[in-house]
Amino acid sequence: MEFKEIVEKRYAVKKFDKKVIPENKIEELLEIIRLSASSFGLQPYKIKIVDDQETKEKLLPASWNQPQINTCSHLMVFCANINVKEQIEKYEEMMESAGIPLENIKAYTGVMKGFEEGLSDDKKLSWATKQTYLAVGNAINGATSLGFDSCPMEGFSPEEYSKILDLPENTHPVTVVTLGYAADEPRPKIRYSKKDLFF
Repeated sequence: MEFKEIVEKRYAVKKFDKKVIPENKIEELLEIIRLSASSFGLQPYKIKIVDDQETKEKLLPASWNQPQINTCSHLMVFCANINVKEQIEKYEEMMESAGIPLENIKAYTGVMKGFEEGLSDDKKLSWATKQTYLAVGNAINGATSLGFDSCPMEGFSPEEYSKILDLPENTHPVTVVTLGYAADEPRPKIRYSKKDLFF
């Protein structure tokens, strides 16, 4: 499937048929998400994967009882990670493992460390949230490319999700992506014209 066709075909599914996506397909999607672009390449987010029905049912009231939650095969909770310092340290180790010259590593991580030191926790959250959405784009288009459907959702309580899923303190849920096979029909895709969008 050409990328243009993927973008044209993808839509936000409102109800799934409860059929389970094969694990090999989920693994392919995880790799697509793993390769997402991000500022500095730091990927300041964590993604919690939920595939058991009991947990989905617990999350349903915290998601305004939207049927995507308990009819999907898998549910991904994209969380902004504000522990940017730790991400930089890990990235530095990965650069070393990749055989990048030490002077190049020090120069690059020096820029990242300076950037991180200039951010308050609120600004770290805002920045990390923006990076998270780049991965969400790969997730929803990647799902379509692999033959299943998705729905990105902001209609949920981050606080309740954090409690139910026992998420680490430094991670903040920003978007949920439900995955499965559609049990509804796509509506006409309404988008602004090129004239309205580009100038």
